Amino acid sequence: MSPSNSTGELTMKDKTAIAGVGSTPYYKRGESMPQMPMELAAKALLAACDDAGLTIDDIDGLALYSMGFDTSLFAQWLNIPELRFTALLSGGGGGAAGSVGLAAAAIVSGQATCVASIMTLQQAASRFGASFAPRGKPGAVYSAPPSPEGNFIQPSGLMGPGQMFAVLAQRHMYQYGTQREHFAEVAISTRANAIRRNTSLMKEPLTLDQYFDARMISEPLCLFDFCLECDGAVAVITVSAARAKDLKQKPVYVAASANGGAGRWGQAITWMGMPDEYFASSGHRTVAQRAYEMAGITAADVDVALLYDHFTPMVIMQLEDYGFCPIGEGGRFVADGNIRWPSGSIPVNTHGGNLSEAYIIGMTHVKEAVEQIRGTAVNQVEGAEVALATGGPASIPVSNLILHS
Repeated sequence: MSPSNSTGELTMKDKTAIAGVGSTPYYKRGESMPQMPMELAAKALLAACDDAGLTIDDIDGLALYSMGFDTSLFAQWLNIPELRFTALLSGGGGGAAGSVGLAAAAIVSGQATCVASIMTLQQAASRFGASFAPRGKPGAVYSAPPSPEGNFIQPSGLMGPGQMFAVLAQRHMYQYGTQREHFAEVAISTRANAIRRNTSLMKEPLTLDQYFDARMISEPLCLFDFCLECDGAVAVITVSAARAKDLKQKPVYVAASANGGAGRWGQAITWMGMPDEYFASSGHRTVAQRAYEMAGITAADVDVALLYDHFTPMVIMQLEDYGFCPIGEGGRFVADGNIRWPSGSIPVNTHGGNLSEAYIIGMTHVKEAVEQIRGTAVNQVEGAEVALATGGPASIPVSNLILHS
């Protein structure tokens, strides 16, 4: 693989590698107390250092996303000798995969040598870290300053992400004939993957009857179309490709990462003013194209896809936007068993995802991508050499990450 894309421009392709991953146990909402979110982050980072054969003294950069924490306090807690790089991607879970791309960019540009990407989440309100609830239910912490856009959508009942994504799901059903049975297939297949993992919060199989008997939260989305509400932390350590070869684990090379999105996607779900051509989409089409060009591959080369699954319809729309099936065919694609492990043409969320393993705002997907390429995943895809991980469909930036052996 050469370090340039189809236009000959230099890229960060294959110049960096993920050397370590670590996590805390995953907890149901609020059950991580009395630990603080920053404490969870520290435990995950220490586990990632141990995985890589590094120490805290090696960490000189932090590449974060979503709702961050006080990096100055974090560095002080852990006695990190010097931080040479700190940066944060905005946009909630959309930046999950892109945080590793941010780390890779810092290393390629010479700003840092060993960069950690961390997500810590505690879904009981806390002074010390992120708190977020996707269902937008009473008591949930999900707020934004008043704005003309917010004042327009909130009287329509669009109070939280669940209600907002339900609109996109309804449009996809109207335009393409997608059915709730297709959403159910995403939930059921993901649960089947989760029950094999001791890290998963959801260990019982999910049946079609259980899916349709579940309470409706925001039509057409029922309880099992929503991700979990969890506590925990995940950390990923990125270093140069050369350095990774001398460390404890098999290097997992960063082939590509893109973040951003089509400008007219803009605030996406929080204003519903996107052009019709990609209204019923995940907003990932532009970043998908850029990542494939950087990596020099197509969808056909991807062996396993870890697609951000805060809501089941958005997995279907990402399958379309990343070229695993034609636009509008995602529902029928999943109905044919194509995302099932181990038999599907593109196994999806082999770890159980946000829906059934744990919702740590997408960083579990990056961890699973690393384990798949290492060949150590619980639900290992045979011969996996290329893994795709994505950040959540949301407002700009959305992001992705392509890893290979």
